[in-house]
Amino acid sequence: MSEARDWDRVRNWNEQIIEEFRANGGRLGGHFAGTPVLLLHTTGAKSGLERVNPMLYLDLDGHRYVFASAGGADTHPDWYHNLVAHPEVTVETGTETYAAIATPVTGEESDRIYDEQARRYAQFARYEAMTNRLIPVVELRRS
Repeated sequence: MSEARDWDRVRNWNEQIIEEFRANGGRLGGHFAGTPVLLLHTTGAKSGLERVNPMLYLDLDGHRYVFASAGGADTHPDWYHNLVAHPEVTVETGTETYAAIATPVTGEESDRIYDEQARRYAQFARYEAMTNRLIPVVELRRS
């Protein structure tokens, strides 16, 4: 399958999740039933356009984290590059929307947080095994 077709498939899948998320107050069915999903709004690093991506998150020790796993791909997802360039983001959880600052977590703290996400959701352990890159952990702090 071509890279363009893969991108279209992912974009269509994301659009369906976003629509379901918003129609049901942040609750999703199917594969995502019962999992903590948020919508992360970033500003395109090159385009300056708003981008919205659904993703699993982890609330741990009073902090909220997301993971730039890209399904175990060998490159970081575009949204990660966007928030590095423009750390001011918007977060939708349930029916709440708020502004936040996205800050990558590093070192042992990143390892500890990622390990907890992988313990709760086995696919994150698989993503880590599929790639040679360090999967970034990003804290989302309300601003």
